Amino acid sequence: MTSKFKVMVVDLGNNKSSLKYFDTRREWIGGSGLAAGLFSHFGLPGEDAFHPDQPLILAIGPLTGYFPLMSKTILGFMSPYNNQYAESHGGGRSALALKFAGYDALIVRGKAEKPTCIGLGSREVHIQDVHFLKGMDIFKTGKKMRNLKPTNPGHRSILRIGPAGENLVRYACVNVDTYRHFGRMGSGAVMGAKNLKGIILSGDSHVDLDPDISKEYNKVYKDIYTTVVQSGAMRKYHDLGTPENILPLNELQALPWRNMQSTYDENAGGVSGEKFGQDQLLRQVACAGCPVGCIHIGLLRERFGEEHEYLYRQVSYDYEPIFGMGTMLGVDTAPGVLTLLEDVEKTGLDAISAGVALAWATEALQKNVITREHTLTDLEFGNVQAYREALNHLTRQSNEFYRALAQGTLEAAKKYGGEDFACVLGQEMAGYATGENYFVSQALGFRHSHLDTGAYGLDQEQDSRDIDKAIKYMQDQEDYRVLMCSMAGCLFARKAYPKENILRALNSLGYDYTLEELDACVEKIKHHRWALKFRTGFKPEDVKIPSRFKEITTWKGKTDPEYMDRLKSKYQEVLREMASTHEKRQGENQ
Repeated sequence: MTSKFKVMVVDLGNNKSSLKYFDTRREWIGGSGLAAGLFSHFGLPGEDAFHPDQPLILAIGPLTGYFPLMSKTILGFMSPYNNQYAESHGGGRSALALKFAGYDALIVRGKAEKPTCIGLGSREVHIQDVHFLKGMDIFKTGKKMRNLKPTNPGHRSILRIGPAGENLVRYACVNVDTYRHFGRMGSGAVMGAKNLKGIILSGDSHVDLDPDISKEYNKVYKDIYTTVVQSGAMRKYHDLGTPENILPLNELQALPWRNMQSTYDENAGGVSGEKFGQDQLLRQVACAGCPVGCIHIGLLRERFGEEHEYLYRQVSYDYEPIFGMGTMLGVDTAPGVLTLLEDVEKTGLDAISAGVALAWATEALQKNVITREHTLTDLEFGNVQAYREALNHLTRQSNEFYRALAQGTLEAAKKYGGEDFACVLGQEMAGYATGENYFVSQALGFRHSHLDTGAYGLDQEQDSRDIDKAIKYMQDQEDYRVLMCSMAGCLFARKAYPKENILRALNSLGYDYTLEELDACVEKIKHHRWALKFRTGFKPEDVKIPSRFKEITTWKGKTDPEYMDRLKSKYQEVLREMASTHEKRQGENQ
C-alpha cells in the first residue's frame, strides 16, 4: 500500500487527464479529510463557485472495499448556494467503483464546450461528448449513459444531473445509481456549470490484501460484520427504514408540518414508515459493500384510464424526502409523497431544499406576500398537482420569482418578504423541529446538516438547555463524525463502529495508528475543514435563525429564544477560535 493517495485529475477545459500522487495517508486519512486536503491544494478560495477551475472532488476512505458499510463517497466542492467550501456524501456503488478502479479520489476541473461525460476505469479515461443528453431528466440520462464507455454492467457507478443542475438551480443534486444522491448544497449546479452531465466510475480491477495481515483483518471483519447483521443494531434501517422516525417525532411535536406552522398532525399515519411498509414497499436494496439494505423502494401506481389500468414506477423514499415532499407541504398520503418524489428525482432537485422552498412560497401566497402571478399555480398545502406544476417551474426558473427561489428560500424571502417564516438554517432545514440545540447546530454546522453533530438527539433529553453541556455534546459528536466521514463510512453504522473498532479496522490493514495519533489526525482535519470554510467566506454571525424557529412548541413547551441566542453566540466563538488556531499553526509551520 503506497503512502500517498492516488488521484486522477480530469481537466474538461483542455480534454486532458493526469495522474497525481497526493500527500500522506496518515495525515489526511481519506474521505472528508482527503477532500479538504485536495481542495486546499486545487481549490480557489477567493473565486466564485462557478469558476471553471474550481475542483469537484470525489474521495473515498481507507476502509472502503474492506469493511461493511464503508460505502460512502465524499464530494468536496465550492457550494454555489453560499459560495463556501462544502461537502455532500453519497452512496450507491460509487465508493466501491472508485476503489476498484484503483483511485482514492477523482478531481474534475475546467468547463467543457458541450455537455460531457467522464468515464473512468483502472486503465482508461474517456471524456465524451454527450450533447444529445442536454435537457434530459435523470432517468432518461441514466439509460443513455449505460451505453457509454466504460461498458461493464455490474461493476460501474453512474452519476448524473438533470435539468435542475443544467439550469444552475443552487440546490440541484447529483443522482447516484438512481436511488442515492449527493443531495445538499448544490453540487448538481457545479456539474452543470462545468457542462458535466455525468460521470461513470468503472470498478474493473481488484484490491490486494497483504497475506501478513489477513489473519487479524479476518478477525476484525467478522466482529464488525456480526454486530451489523446479528446484534439488532441495524434492524430499524432494514425493516421500516428511516421513515420509522415519522410517528415518534410527530408524537414529540417535533415533526415540521406546513412550513413548520405546526409540529404535530393527527394524519401523520398516512405518511408513516408503517404505512409505507404496509402499502407501498416493493423491495429493499443496499449500497455496494453494505449487508443492511436501508434503501426502500416504493411502488407508485397511476391510473390512466376509466377501467382499472395503471402505469407503475419504482420510487425510493426515506425520512428526509418524506418530510420535504410530504409533511412540510401538508401532503399526508403515501402515494402523494411518492408522486412528488418521482418528479423531484427526474429534475435533479434536492428534495429537502425544494420542499422547504415551496412550503415557504405556499405560506407567502396565503399571507399575500406574493401573488399567483409569482407562483403561476394555486399553491395550497396538500395540493399535490399544484406542487408538481411548481416543481416544473422551479426547475425551469419560469419567471423572476422562480429564478429568485432557485437561489435559495432566503434569497427569495429577502426580495419579496417573509423572512420571518423562511425555514432556513444555513440551508433549508432538515426535518427535525426538536428544539434550540438542533436549530443552532444546523445553522452553524460545517455542512449545515442535521448530521454534523446530531444535536436533535440532545434536544430530546430533559436537561437539554445547558450551554456548556450542549457545546461539549456538539464538539464530541463532531469529532466522531469527522473520523467516521474520513473513513467515508455510513453514519447509520455508528453502533458498529465506535472509535475503538475503527482503530482496529485501520490497524488490521497495516496503518499502525495509536489512539492518540488517530485523535490528533482527526483534530487536525476538523480544524482544517473549519479553516477552509472560514477562508471561503463563512461568517457565523451573519447566519440568522428566522423567527419561525423561536415560535414553535415541542413536547418540552415553547422554544426558549434567549437560550438559543446565547448558545449560538457561544458556539460561534468556539468555531472561530478553532479556525484561527489552525491558521496560526499553519503560519508557524511555514
